[in-house]
Amino acid sequence: MARAKADSTLTAELFTPRIYKPNQGRVVRQVTAVAVAVVFVATAWRLRAAVLIDQAPGLATGIPAAIAVLGVWFAFRLVNWPVFANFLVSVEAELDKVTWADWTYLKRATAVVIVTMFVLGIYLFLCDVVWQQLFGFVGFLDLEALGD
Repeated sequence: MARAKADSTLTAELFTPRIYKPNQGRVVRQVTAVAVAVVFVATAWRLRAAVLIDQAPGLATGIPAAIAVLGVWFAFRLVNWPVFANFLVSVEAELDKVTWADWTYLKRATAVVIVTMFVLGIYLFLCDVVWQQLFGFVGFLDLEALGD
């Protein structure tokens, strides 16, 4: 019986104001809701600025405002949909288990990556020059055409 309630569809959840597991996974759910809401609000803003700019003021403002309000409501309902909310709760639980690197290790690892990429870039450049000269010497490659 509890399984049927947890497997409710998103369309059925859109019309209920309840908050599913309010104290679990709060941070990741809030960040997800804000991100989805920002996408809807930005879309509504862009719709007003690009498509509805020449329409009547009520239409040019009303449609984007309705899209923004519905998008914010959708974002709120999405993170309270039991299927998605359980996923976000487990994501936050897994992120709590992660051992994050300290700043000194992070700086050293970043320096190693940058130096390695620089050395590999120089190596590939030198390989390119050597092969280009070799192919030009053999006559397989026309070096004057490459200069154009």
